[in-house]
Amino acid sequence: MPVAVPAAAALALGLWGIDRQDSMWRDESVTYQVAHRSLGELWGLLGHIDAVHGVYYLLMHAVFAVWDGGLLALRLPSTVATALAAAGVGAIGARLAGRRAGTLAGLVLVLLPVTQQYAQEGRSYALVTAGVTWATYFFVRGTGESRGGWWTAYALTLGLACWLHEFAALALVAHGLTLWWSRVPRQVWRSWGIAAACVAASLLPLAVASAAQAEQQLGWLGRPSLSAWLQFLVISGVGVLLSRLLVRGLAGTASADADADAVALVRLSVPLLIAPTGLLMAISLVKPWYVDRYVLYTMTGLALPAGAALGWAITRLHRLAPAVRVLTACLLAGAAAAVLLPWSLSVRSPESRKDDVVAVAHAVEKSAREGDGVLFMPARRREWLLSYPSVYGRLDDLALDESPAASHTLQGTELSAEAIRRSILAADRVIALTDPPGQPLDPFAQEVVKRQTLKAYFEVCERTQVLGAQIVVYARPGHCVR
Repeated sequence: MPVAVPAAAALALGLWGIDRQDSMWRDESVTYQVAHRSLGELWGLLGHIDAVHGVYYLLMHAVFAVWDGGLLALRLPSTVATALAAAGVGAIGARLAGRRAGTLAGLVLVLLPVTQQYAQEGRSYALVTAGVTWATYFFVRGTGESRGGWWTAYALTLGLACWLHEFAALALVAHGLTLWWSRVPRQVWRSWGIAAACVAASLLPLAVASAAQAEQQLGWLGRPSLSAWLQFLVISGVGVLLSRLLVRGLAGTASADADADAVALVRLSVPLLIAPTGLLMAISLVKPWYVDRYVLYTMTGLALPAGAALGWAITRLHRLAPAVRVLTACLLAGAAAAVLLPWSLSVRSPESRKDDVVAVAHAVEKSAREGDGVLFMPARRREWLLSYPSVYGRLDDLALDESPAASHTLQGTELSAEAIRRSILAADRVIALTDPPGQPLDPFAQEVVKRQTLKAYFEVCERTQVLGAQIVVYARPGHCVR
């Protein structure tokens, strides 16, 4: 029950609205188009950029080779991984706080809006969460038993999670803090140290490759904002508060074993919730690397004390009169639904993401004529059409030098500024794909010449706004078809 019920709930919620109203945002589009490249093209890409996602791209390449199921195939691995993560939380909770607490902890993880969001995301973060969660389960078993098999499973599982995204290695810091807080015997430290060293050693090739790509990979990031710090502090505070309530609620009222289990659960959960995010945000004050989804797996550290606290509260609720118990349960369930349902609906809408490449492709398809020129302003917005070759193939990409596959890049390489200018001037109609009004403009020479040439020699015929983008049709003066 602690494993099966959360897993079933995760699958049900993950499959609900999995197509997100037939939408896909640009990060998912990267997965989709890269996973459809040949193995040779994919290997060439990873030598230049995105090595950190290489194992995930290979997995998705295999998925599409077996079944090219569109958006469902793109997102289903994340849905299944979320079910595995929920099952892992249930197993940890049951081990440390009982079957009821484990079941509830798994369900808490499933119901968190951020979990539901990435359960339907064609990226690696749900898979990383599943890997770290089950590695944490093996960590719990290894600290309580002398069998070396648990530490082998720990090293293999966490190593795989790190290869899916190397910031999973920050879970090692959390686990080390748990051992220090728990004052475990030297033998446990030795076993964990060997396993941790194996994980670190296995990750070394990826770390070297991704370090060389760090500027391209993470150069767009800034230091954590005030809102990011406040979000981290609030979530950490909730986790600590739940942990304190759990320990205080059980102290003196439960058996010594239950009290010890609650303490063990807290010593596992609090470092996992706080340490990876806090460390990554602190590093990002010097070297900006932080994005909240990179440490999505820390939500396991929130779900565990929440589930155990709910289990304790239900036990207390049973002491009330039947009528009061039913009324209280109904009120709490209604309040939870009122809070969570709007969030659940929101993350299943196209508006929950930055843009929608499906909407962009459909808008371009309606506006474009065969042979029209197309410009991506900035060049990285070429991603909006790369997953739709039937639309992109009808257009003449005026700035493209080498295609993404040929150049071993994500969005291809572009001509020099002067060559782009000549290419634009040779066209009669141009479809420009740009960011919405008010967004900062790239200062690079190629981007400047695109804007200046269109302004000087063309007029705007049509402007279409879609989520996170706009499509502008340009033509020579007097040649717009109204």
